[in-house]
Amino acid sequence: MAEAYIVGAVRTAGGRKGGRLSGIDPNDLGGKALDGLVEKVGVDAAAIEDVIFGCVSQVGAQSGNIGRSAVLSSSFPESVPGTSVDRQCGSGQQAIHFAAQGVLSGTQDLVIGGGVESMSKVPIGANIVDGLKQGHGHPWEGKNMAARYPGVKFSQFTGAELLAKKHNLTRDELDEFAYRSHVRAAAATKEGKFKDEIIPVEVEVEGEKVTHDTDEGIRFDASLEKMKSLNALAEGGMITAASSSQICDGSAAVLLASEAAVKQHDLTPRARIHTMTVVGSDPVVMLGGPIPAAELALKKSGLKIEDIDVYEINEAFAPVPVSWYKALGADPDKLNVNGGAMALGHPLGATGAKLMGTLLNELERRKGRYGLLAICEGGGTANCTIIERMS
Repeated sequence: MAEAYIVGAVRTAGGRKGGRLSGIDPNDLGGKALDGLVEKVGVDAAAIEDVIFGCVSQVGAQSGNIGRSAVLSSSFPESVPGTSVDRQCGSGQQAIHFAAQGVLSGTQDLVIGGGVESMSKVPIGANIVDGLKQGHGHPWEGKNMAARYPGVKFSQFTGAELLAKKHNLTRDELDEFAYRSHVRAAAATKEGKFKDEIIPVEVEVEGEKVTHDTDEGIRFDASLEKMKSLNALAEGGMITAASSSQICDGSAAVLLASEAAVKQHDLTPRARIHTMTVVGSDPVVMLGGPIPAAELALKKSGLKIEDIDVYEINEAFAPVPVSWYKALGADPDKLNVNGGAMALGHPLGATGAKLMGTLLNELERRKGRYGLLAICEGGGTANCTIIERMS
């Protein structure tokens, strides 16, 4: 039976909006992840058969196939191809799925799945806003779609509020989960838990070259009281800036290898792709997809939630992971144990690959067997991946 092994995973440290990574073009940012990955794994870049990169706002500096541009901005030879994928916030995870499927099919042996997003240079929604300004139409104005969802204005903010209400969540538990995200991220940073996954990036700050190797968004002095005092983003709502993911610049990359490639290039398999799923869910609530995606993955794998040693559920908004662990009967002490996007940032197209590296490293530290990753996505879809650590 064919296997797809994860042999390496790296990411840049997250950069805040207008922060240390904001001056780097997204193709160069992606290229840094590619170079860092092959250097860390110790494989010849010329052996890579494809690079699949997630990116959500594919306009301006991120248009024209950012996957290929990242290759051309790296030290990789021109012979290495690249392509781009958009499954909204799960784009980086979908890139890993596509890479794994290429390996599992037997048609490829070494494929990189990753992603990049410079939210400072290309703001969220820029592909929609810029298109509207040029008179190129709106992505949801088709007659059939309007008839199916009459009067609906699709919004992730609205979806987050609807999800919280659907699962009877309270403002207090959302604030407490957000606070915990910062506390855990701060502790993980101080303990050096991200050291093995972060590749240092040289940047210029006020005319001086410095090394960017620490996530900029973490509030090391986070206060639950201050979070509780914040106004909701919508009148009568529960979601605040603190219980929302942070705008972030970043890139990440994961190398998938076949059994043959492992032997040929003397690589060390760190985990294997055990199960992959993707589902559609209510596009109005939009953010509840990780629940059925995980349920399907567990069913397909024959595993129970108790079998999973650690889980990463992207913190697009606090209701996403909170509703997920309650619906699945999952242990919150195994969930986002090193913090999540509310503290570390959510670089959209890169997040899936970023979280895969974090999941892999934590699974190894715990000497666990199974890890699970799921991400909610705009339009009401979600990916789920179960990986199995190689002992």
